[in-house]
Amino acid sequence: MFHPTPPRVTALRVRNYRALRDVNLKDLTPLTVLLGPNGSGKSTVFDVFAFLSECFSDGIRKAWDRRGRFRELRSRDSEGPIVVELKYRERPQTPLITYHLELHEEKGRPVVSRESLRWTRGSGSGRPFYFMDYARGEGMVITGEAPEQTDTRIPRTLAGPDVLAVNTLGMLAENPRVIALREFVSGWHLSYLSAAAARGNPEAGGEERLSSTGANLANVIQYLHEEHPERLQAIFNVLRRRVPRVDRAEATALADGRLVLRIRDAPFNTPVLSKFASDGTLKMLAYLTLLHDPTPPQLIGVEEPENFLHPRLLPELAEECRAASERTQLLVTTHSPFFLNDARSKEVRVLWRDARGYTRVERVSDIAGVDEFLEEGALIGDLWMEGQFGVGDPLVNQGEPARPNRMVIEELEAWYFGDWQAVLRAFPKVTPTVPNRRGYRDPDTIADTWEAFERILQRHGYFRGGLRKTEAAREIAAHMDPAQNRSKSFSVFHRTLMEAVPAAAQ
Repeated sequence: MFHPTPPRVTALRVRNYRALRDVNLKDLTPLTVLLGPNGSGKSTVFDVFAFLSECFSDGIRKAWDRRGRFRELRSRDSEGPIVVELKYRERPQTPLITYHLELHEEKGRPVVSRESLRWTRGSGSGRPFYFMDYARGEGMVITGEAPEQTDTRIPRTLAGPDVLAVNTLGMLAENPRVIALREFVSGWHLSYLSAAAARGNPEAGGEERLSSTGANLANVIQYLHEEHPERLQAIFNVLRRRVPRVDRAEATALADGRLVLRIRDAPFNTPVLSKFASDGTLKMLAYLTLLHDPTPPQLIGVEEPENFLHPRLLPELAEECRAASERTQLLVTTHSPFFLNDARSKEVRVLWRDARGYTRVERVSDIAGVDEFLEEGALIGDLWMEGQFGVGDPLVNQGEPARPNRMVIEELEAWYFGDWQAVLRAFPKVTPTVPNRRGYRDPDTIADTWEAFERILQRHGYFRGGLRKTEAAREIAAHMDPAQNRSKSFSVFHRTLMEAVPAAAQ
């Protein structure tokens, strides 16, 4: 079935929003995954999308009040307005549009100190121009399907300084670009699925869209059964492959007008009530229902999908997310290496808090050495758990970068195996053919590297009382030749170090 490419957010810039003192997420992909320690700012990035969507659908005041107003929203110890800037394209090859929003507060009320839309027409190489520009309820708009810089600017006054121009102008047919933005953002779906909520008994009646908590799961199953039975069957087909023995779900109306969800196990004729089904089964059903939506929201956010799911199911769920990203844009936060293993380095951002308490972000593809490991067949989730990102580890340097080169090599003995000639010169009695043996041919994949190195040295009369690492390192380092080292991790480390030293000296 053909699905038109949805609008895509390409960048998000945030200033003074809680821990996001100054964060710029560039080159966002159809599937974006956020990693980082607890409290690093992943949920705050998630909430920026939710806040903007609520501002467009419910108005600024409600979204503002829900979050504790300016006192709780603005970054601690910072000055100036809260700024959210969104870059997006309505379709591929269309102009890049930038939406800019600045919010302040006066007498406890939010004030839109600046709100604008700009784009570049033509080849895209010219200077962007504003086709909507407002401050404190006063401003102008250029109407029409494709505003040009030479078109007439029409002044419009809003109902007050706390009103978004997008919400007012986006109701008028003469502003199709503003309408498109309002519909795009207000339709975002930020998911906080709860198995407990999905067990509820809502009022009967089909509903097209799953709620943020999944409380209307039974209503959506009823809607799909009545309006899109083939889509519901596809969901059940996937569910059977993912959850053993589960066959299907049924939404049945009760006499009191409520709806009950029942889960049917394949061996039995009588289904069980959803309140007795496992959390994992309900969560997987809810995720599949969301990802297989016949007309999905144009942006979906999912927080920590690994909760309540068996780790072996997470690569499968990641595949479902990737397939869904052809029809929508997905933002996922996770702590699971199993989910992460299906991601690409350009899709993954690592978040951490710096010494001042503000969130920092780095794209994994920009971390030295990671792509080289991936090219050799490493899995990105495994690299993360091994500490190869060098940042975002809650047990190392409070999540901050552990080393300037962003590489963490826990077992230096792999580098010694990579230059066995240096080991031979330092300890002449060892066997010269060790690198030719099975299990030792790739120095970076030797199991229990330092233990293996210690055993070899002890077998030939060295360090019988235990490997003295510092002493061994001094002896071997005097003979090492970086150009001859077979360890890829050493090559990456050495190259990065050689690049970093001149930069640090400048």
